Amino acid sequence: MSGFKALILAGSRGGVDPLAAYAGVAHKALILLDGETLLTRVARALTEAGAGEIAVSVSDEAVGAHARSLGLHVLQAAGGPSLSVRQGVEALGTPLLVTTADHALLQADWVTRFRADIPAGADVAVLLARQDVIEAAAPGTKRTYLRFADGAWSGCNLFQFGTARSVAALDLWAQVEADRKRPWRIVRRLGVGTLLRYLLGRLTLVQAVAHLGRLAGLDAAAVASPFGLAAVDVDKPEDLDLVRRLTAN
Repeated sequence: MSGFKALILAGSRGGVDPLAAYAGVAHKALILLDGETLLTRVARALTEAGAGEIAVSVSDEAVGAHARSLGLHVLQAAGGPSLSVRQGVEALGTPLLVTTADHALLQADWVTRFRADIPAGADVAVLLARQDVIEAAAPGTKRTYLRFADGAWSGCNLFQFGTARSVAALDLWAQVEADRKRPWRIVRRLGVGTLLRYLLGRLTLVQAVAHLGRLAGLDAAAVASPFGLAAVDVDKPEDLDLVRRLTAN
């Protein structure tokens, strides 16, 4: 099958998802936006970008059934995003593009640009957008930012696992996932010298990601997105209200 391979993370953390409850559905992947489920929108964007095989990591049977109806390969989610990605790499191989079912505004050109901008030889790459770019596209949106010498950055839920050895990044991802709302702990993992550069405002995002990659024995790359809306996912009711306003315009 031609085209790149992609994995959509659509598992849940267990219990009642406040966002799904707010939208009146069983799982946020099934939330309707402009007449389509979020999962449908994400899968279509990946297909339009050239994905030849798309798998969905699910923990809810309703989501699995919906994914199958879309012609997607279904994988059972593991106990967290990093473990689910590991399963995806084992099932699909590399290179593998990874995104999430709540990436409601995902566009094919965002994916295409990200893949084109990944440095040659990178084992793993992550897409991020700078605060000023995000706020220009979505004024008033509240994101979690990591602040570096070259600005404040937020993740865009797009990752490329380019080589077989990129799975070494998943243990580090599990640690970062645990600390995702506490940026200080993420930065602390960089080591004393790099941490000092961060505190002095001399550490750039690219340098930080490259250093984290070296800790895992990898060539890791941070890719800057020119698309501010790429950082807008749907984690809470106000996010859903925002994307509904944006898609209604």
